[in-house]
Amino acid sequence: MIDVKNLSKSFGNHLVLDDISEHISPGEKVVIIGPSGSGKSTFLRCLNLLETPTQGSIVFDGTEITDPKCDINAIRRQMGMVFQHFNLFP
Repeated sequence: MIDVKNLSKSFGNHLVLDDISEHISPGEKVVIIGPSGSGKSTFLRCLNLLETPTQGSIVFDGTEITDPKCDINAIRRQMGMVFQHFNLFP
């Protein structure tokens, strides 16, 4: 289960994600679509804290991962992400 509440992300003065809330139930499949530059990858990167949200909260399987006390590395062992560029690493 992933519960996103009021998630926002800015890069300087550029607001990329603006107050996103989403609930994803176990086994549910969700598709994120939109034009290039609309924040899809930024949203996905925020879900495993590869990008730190400017505000809002993310709860993964009952653990608030946006809490600074959270062991994000332990949480990342339970989730996966496929990068859009296959040559990300040498």
